[in-house]
Amino acid sequence: MSGDMKAGALAAKSLFRQTRDFLWPPRSLISGDRGEGAGPLRPDEFTKIRFITDPVCHRCGAPQAYDAGPEAECPACIARPPRWGRARAAFVYDDISRRPVLDLKRAGRRDGLDILAGWMLQAGAPLVEEADLIVPVPLHYTRLVMRGFNQSAWLAQAIGQASRRRVCVDGLRRTRRTPSQAGLSTRARRRNVTGAFDVRPSRRKLVEGKRVLLVDDVLTTGATLNACVRALKRAGARQIDVLVLARVVRATDVTI
Repeated sequence: MSGDMKAGALAAKSLFRQTRDFLWPPRSLISGDRGEGAGPLRPDEFTKIRFITDPVCHRCGAPQAYDAGPEAECPACIARPPRWGRARAAFVYDDISRRPVLDLKRAGRRDGLDILAGWMLQAGAPLVEEADLIVPVPLHYTRLVMRGFNQSAWLAQAIGQASRRRVCVDGLRRTRRTPSQAGLSTRARRRNVTGAFDVRPSRRKLVEGKRVLLVDDVLTTGATLNACVRALKRAGARQIDVLVLARVVRATDVTI
């Protein structure tokens, strides 16, 4: 492409963005207010998000009070090791961060997708760098039809595009429609998703021997992610790490 053509394309893109922002002013990811500025967050809103940084548990990515070493694991992971290798999350799921997560998950709000994926990339940079394949946690096909999108697949695609890693949005499938995990105990969550996932037969060769990065929106107890990891291991995946947008952090976790 010539210099003039590139300049014309950039000008057209800029004009499109200006027109779009005039017709649909940007909304804050936190408050939902329109026209609060050029970005998706005001400075005071940004500071309220509890981003997760080191020190974290090497295994589950939960924030730790002190640095016990680069491969130190929290008591919960020592007591009940998760099936994945490592997990990382961009921020803590709490009253402040709930809105952007639920806007993406339930309302299909995509205007902050690149920013959310960018935060995930920053939190899980080593995991992304080592990955051969990115696979999202799937929805059951009936839920996918009703909702019209899978927010985990959107996040996986955005991460894949930014990192130039291959993404397989239909690598995993949910073989049965499970009740919502909301409100269930850790044990009930595990029972609810046991045997609920497998790797599509047409994707087994793609998964076999690969280092897979499993992507989801929220890590609560890890039951769903563990069930997905089990399915990927059955298909021969060599290494499986987890990257999520947000994770629940409790003061006294006994299981992850």
